[in-house]
Amino acid sequence: MNQQAKLPGVTQLPVSIGIIIACVIIFLLHNVSAQLALWPLYSGYFQPWQLITYAFLHGGFNHLFFNMFALWMFGLPVERIWGSRKFVEYYFVCVLGAGLIQLLVQYISGNVYPTIGASGAVFGLLLAYGVMWPNNKLFLIFFPVPIKAKWFVLIYGGAELIFGVTGAMPQVAHYAHLGGLVFGAGLLWRWGWRPGMTWN
Repeated sequence: MNQQAKLPGVTQLPVSIGIIIACVIIFLLHNVSAQLALWPLYSGYFQPWQLITYAFLHGGFNHLFFNMFALWMFGLPVERIWGSRKFVEYYFVCVLGAGLIQLLVQYISGNVYPTIGASGAVFGLLLAYGVMWPNNKLFLIFFPVPIKAKWFVLIYGGAELIFGVTGAMPQVAHYAHLGGLVFGAGLLWRWGWRPGMTWN
């Protein structure tokens, strides 16, 4: 058995919890520069680093709370199985993918508003959770009826696609959410997962 040396009484903070803490601190600062949000390519404000930093900003308490609750609910168990390094790779691939899809949609639609929030990464984590524990029953705040994780992923993903196509709730970046799902699925595929396979 190979054990890493640790200081007595010191345990490693999970990355998922660290991200939650960082998002809360940034939210409480209030005066964080708008240059950290993801601006459209043609806006004159776009910077490459925004493809990462936008995921640490949130537009209000509810936006922050639900994203961080989902990150804790889905991200922590995934990180416990994968380990922190693999979790970080997956999380930020979903962040980057969500941002790229959002930029593409904004370029096509002419939307000039910036994008913020960790929702794209959260959707990617929801997919990972559904793949790893497809039959776990979820009891969610806004959906108090128990539903298996695999069905929740399909229903929620389908709803986001419908909302995006129809333009429902235009203040929500539906395609960024889908981008997190798509890029997350792509990375899972690269790691060996296939549809219908329970994998961890």
